[in-house]
Amino acid sequence: MTFFRTNPIVRILPALVFLCISVPMLAAAPGSSKAARAHAHTAVNVLQQWYTPENGLYRTTGWWNSANAITALANYSRMTHSKKYLPVFANTLHAAQTAHNGFHGFINDYYDDEGWWALAWIDVYDLTGKAEYLQAASSIFDDMQKGWETNTCGGGVWWSKKSRNKNAIENELFLAVAASLANRSSAPEQREKYLGWAQKEWTWFRDSGMINGEHLINDGLNISDPAHCTNNGGNTWTYNQGVILGALVELNKAAPDPTLTETASSIALSAIEHLSDAQGVLHELNHAHTGGDVPQFKGIFSRNLMLLNSAFPNDRYQAFAATNAESIWTKDRDAANHLGFWWAGPFDQADASRQSSALDALVAAGVLNSKKHR
Repeated sequence: MTFFRTNPIVRILPALVFLCISVPMLAAAPGSSKAARAHAHTAVNVLQQWYTPENGLYRTTGWWNSANAITALANYSRMTHSKKYLPVFANTLHAAQTAHNGFHGFINDYYDDEGWWALAWIDVYDLTGKAEYLQAASSIFDDMQKGWETNTCGGGVWWSKKSRNKNAIENELFLAVAASLANRSSAPEQREKYLGWAQKEWTWFRDSGMINGEHLINDGLNISDPAHCTNNGGNTWTYNQGVILGALVELNKAAPDPTLTETASSIALSAIEHLSDAQGVLHELNHAHTGGDVPQFKGIFSRNLMLLNSAFPNDRYQAFAATNAESIWTKDRDAANHLGFWWAGPFDQADASRQSSALDALVAAGVLNSKKHR
């Protein structure tokens, strides 16, 4: 007993034990950058279980979704400074070129599909610095240019080479790819060409009527009167609010203009307000969630919000990212760490579309709430 009374270290041990038990100081707070990064590590390992080396794509989901999975993988690699997946990018670049319906070089009948692959390879180029990825994106954009047409709605890119629709997504992607290539082109004439396309696309898109009075982007245009196209009143999908954010960040980098960032901010904040539930968790206003398309959308918004915040930090973006990452992990996950469609819960089913979309959100939270953004 004398030892306990006289040794000061021993006297404070019970208090230290009590504190360690009652207050887990070393545990990462849910939704924090540390927790999101750890959860992203788990999520990416699950995602890669669907990767198929033979064709460079992901089982359980579609062609364009695989481009988004590659993009999520690139952003995860950048966040963690990991080189583990460099062979995956190289393999997909070469294996997937002829893996889809006989098309070559990531070219198919849909200009939005092509845009997703172009952005994926731009992201991988940023990660690796290897010119072959940027060359792939440039060759895809060469084909996308052919979709621009002025007789209907005064401009814009067609959604498909076979059908006649002018929608938001392919035009947002066209803008994003053009502005991104302008920022990465070393030759002045190439930079001028890409920037010209980006500015032409944005001028048309801004004036097209697709951005509604709530600063949200509807699905597309009504082209029944080709000379006077109008907003079709279609759904305000989350990915339509997302792609434009990254596109405007790139365009502003290429040709600074405060109206670009003001527009991006108004769309981002409106999406957070109108497309989130009472707990602040992102959801689609349309309850469609079957197939591979819609489950991909929310991650695309999260990824592009990350890009906007990287250029123009905002506490609301960071809080939103943390809230969604926490909800995904605690309410939308099964015992095997599959992540589902309903980010507010409950978990529905597992596939590469859902997993890569949720991975986008986890990476966004890991990046947005890191110390360098505070």
